[in-house]
Amino acid sequence: MKNKIISLSAAFAFVVFTSCKNETKSEGSDLAQTEHQSKALGSEFDSEINKLVAQMTLEEKIGMLHGTSMFSTGAVKRLGIPELKMADGPLGVREEISRDNWAPAGRTDDFATYYPAGGGLAATWNGDMAYTFGNSLGQEMRARDKDMLLSPAINIVRSPLGGRTYEYMSEDPFLNKKIAVPLIVGLQDNDVMACVKHFAANNQETNRDFVDVQIDERTLREIYLPAFEAAVKEGHAYSVMGAYNKFRGEYLCENDYMLNKILRDEWGFKGVVVSDWAAVHSTVKSLKSGLDIEMGTPKPFNEFFLADKLTAAVKNKEISEAEIDIHVKRILHVLFQVKAMGGKDRAKGSIATEAHYQDAYKIASEAIVLLKNDNNALPLKLDGVKSIAVIGNNATKKNALRGFGAGVKTKREITPLEGLQNRLPSSIKINYAEGYLERYEEKNKGNLGNVVATGPITIDKLDPAKVLEAVEAAKKSDVAIIFAGSNRDYETEASDRQSLKLPFGQEELIQKVLAVNPRTIVVMIAGAPLDIDAVSKKTSALVWSWFNGSEGGNALADVLLGKVNPSGKLPWTMPKKLMDSPAHATNSFPGGKEVKYAEGILVGYRWFDTKNIDPLYPFGFGLSYTTFAFDNAKSDKTSYGPSETISVSVDVKNTGKTDGKEVVQLYASKSDSKISRASKELKGFKKVLVKAGDLNTVTIEVPVKELAYYDVATKKWTVEPGKYTLKLGNSSRDIKKEITVTIQ
Repeated sequence: MKNKIISLSAAFAFVVFTSCKNETKSEGSDLAQTEHQSKALGSEFDSEINKLVAQMTLEEKIGMLHGTSMFSTGAVKRLGIPELKMADGPLGVREEISRDNWAPAGRTDDFATYYPAGGGLAATWNGDMAYTFGNSLGQEMRARDKDMLLSPAINIVRSPLGGRTYEYMSEDPFLNKKIAVPLIVGLQDNDVMACVKHFAANNQETNRDFVDVQIDERTLREIYLPAFEAAVKEGHAYSVMGAYNKFRGEYLCENDYMLNKILRDEWGFKGVVVSDWAAVHSTVKSLKSGLDIEMGTPKPFNEFFLADKLTAAVKNKEISEAEIDIHVKRILHVLFQVKAMGGKDRAKGSIATEAHYQDAYKIASEAIVLLKNDNNALPLKLDGVKSIAVIGNNATKKNALRGFGAGVKTKREITPLEGLQNRLPSSIKINYAEGYLERYEEKNKGNLGNVVATGPITIDKLDPAKVLEAVEAAKKSDVAIIFAGSNRDYETEASDRQSLKLPFGQEELIQKVLAVNPRTIVVMIAGAPLDIDAVSKKTSALVWSWFNGSEGGNALADVLLGKVNPSGKLPWTMPKKLMDSPAHATNSFPGGKEVKYAEGILVGYRWFDTKNIDPLYPFGFGLSYTTFAFDNAKSDKTSYGPSETISVSVDVKNTGKTDGKEVVQLYASKSDSKISRASKELKGFKKVLVKAGDLNTVTIEVPVKELAYYDVATKKWTVEPGKYTLKLGNSSRDIKKEITVTIQ
């Protein structure tokens, strides 16, 4: 596959990908309103689609508008219309399940590659890695003969306790969209639909089935919608999934404002809107409000709102058959678009190949974040080392199929212990000790999947025998590595965590091991922030990894041993304590039947930086085994018009002795603004490899329109004229250079 850089559009080198098929890259409206929307579907397929619809019975049409199995809609075999076949999910293609229930189908041909979770992908800060992720996963979807991937999940990380933080990408809308768009492009290059979810304002699992989210319009537009808008306008996503919750009093799968007025009329969305599973609450209203397909469980498929009830509604003249046709045509359009119909050669794909495992490895190795490295404790120097203690349940914990929600059945999931066994010389003895037990209170264990309750309650009392074993292993070893953190049973869809506390008594265990072996490295494996303030103070080296895919253990070992220089950056803020985070500081999480987003636009680092609250580790933070210096920062001009693009360049010098990748981050500030603003906002970034001793000039282009705020009075994006400060650094709190420009 060839790629050609065409611009550094507002952030990083956005890449036009060509000849991508089957290759792995190395690196309630009324009818008139609905008809108006459908004209946007004008395409080469229109005449063929119109002929098909003219031949269909009402029952055949309605069969296409709802699930007729757990993951597919109805086919019309006599007309050559196939089922629309869907698959989870965010970590790779989900195993096949039974057609009418959640039980695994028990097949032997549904193993797949387990890819790093969304938080890890975002931590790469690399659009090329996002494309690789989408393209590789798209090939696996086609090998399994699927049409639609129920992913990516791009909701904003509003609270660090969110059960799906591991899957969502970031607290920042700009980083979100710059990872989401190339992922969607890569996926759809393989004749597969991306289903971008969960639209929208779906930022908690607690009460997710009914909570009514209240967000002011400016916050909605500036924080919670940009990634979805980019997915539609730049990624040309074929599908969007409606969320469970309500927004301003209306369920999101029957929300005319969100689905018709914004998604279709404003953004020009041409694809299909699919419900989340069992997220539909009406028949006529949901269709008129913009929903196209109802999916879900557990009732019989003919009892869905868009099944027998819809047939009755048409016969009772509550809704016209002409309106049914509009939704059927949308579905046919996307089936033609991905060549499931029309007789064109469609991508065949491949699955669980060595090439795909290597794609997962590349992403994982760029996702790992080095948080602390006093006295160059890392990479591990093996001279004179005869033994290493490997401690912690997370050293052997497998996460691919764990938790509630979409997992992956994979033949390869390299654990951290296996990664070290694969990479360390045979002369070094590994002394493994489990250290802590993953245990939950039985009375609470049944709450997994209960979206009204908070997450599982952990048993945090250490087992004395396990502690003794761990301490003895650390004592008799030259170096100790503790693999701590969380897992996908603790961080899971359908429940939010109760606190940021390290579960299972791990903090006490870490202290005991550090007391007997000062050469102790701590590695956190988790998808969301944890309270690691005390651990961070005591240990000399701290590494953050993720639910990092089939090759996660190998990638982690390569970082610890220095084969890979870490280049990951945090995609969210790590708070010192929970009440420092905006949704908690404003006492507006999780709410009850209603939740008001009281922090407004000050989500994540915007809150910390504007309120001058020190985080434990800031947004965008991540160390390297080398050091970088920024110099000679300048813009191509000093003054710009509203339709122009600001071009900023800066020299990045590798001042250390190791080749490494740095992420240049560009934040914009306006101190004399007439409106309330965050102290700074991410508006561009670029990841660059700089060899030891070398200097690279990095150019980042920021369209002036990226500096706009949403003016609620005029309902328009508005660029305020005046002076702006462009801040260049390698985290939101480490600004190296500043440039002032004037916007006319």
